[in-house]
Amino acid sequence: MDTNKTFFAHETAVIDDGCKIGDGTKIWHFSHIMPNCIIGNNCNIGQNVVVSPQVVLGNNVKVQNNVSIYTGVRCEDDVFLGPSMVFTNVINPRSAIKRQDQYLETVVKKGASIGANATIVCGNNIGEYAFIGAGAVVTKEVKPYALVVGNPSKQIGWISEYGHRLNFDEEGLAICPESGEKYALKNNELRKL
Repeated sequence: MDTNKTFFAHETAVIDDGCKIGDGTKIWHFSHIMPNCIIGNNCNIGQNVVVSPQVVLGNNVKVQNNVSIYTGVRCEDDVFLGPSMVFTNVINPRSAIKRQDQYLETVVKKGASIGANATIVCGNNIGEYAFIGAGAVVTKEVKPYALVVGNPSKQIGWISEYGHRLNFDEEGLAICPESGEKYALKNNELRKL
């Protein structure tokens, strides 16, 4: 652990050797940051969180209580991980068979939000600013700005960077009601104008 501590860790938190933790980050009660993790600046790691070895979290990542982030996961900046959501890291786990050499990478892109109790099956990346509804089970790639729900999850719409569902006119244009930012939908791909 970095001895030039510029972050807060509750006295019950366990931070293993080799971790790099950014300025202004807070790690709360009973959380365990395992060896060689990289956690960016201004992150919030809630109560009873496990961050497995070699996980990478960008800046301003918010991890709510009871979240498990397993080896192979990388979260970019401004990601939100809701309470009790979980990642997996092996497609076919068996207690008696060691598969640490088969961990699949999962990338959660900038600004994405994953709701409470959602499960992200390993190897399925989450696009920029995507929104995974509470309880969803993600079994395939999620497009940028996609709104997905259910088990297995399916896309039911598009969402703005401010987290509002977008309604499109006949020309495929939409405006975020909070930010006023404009979006265009073409060939089932969304982009901010």
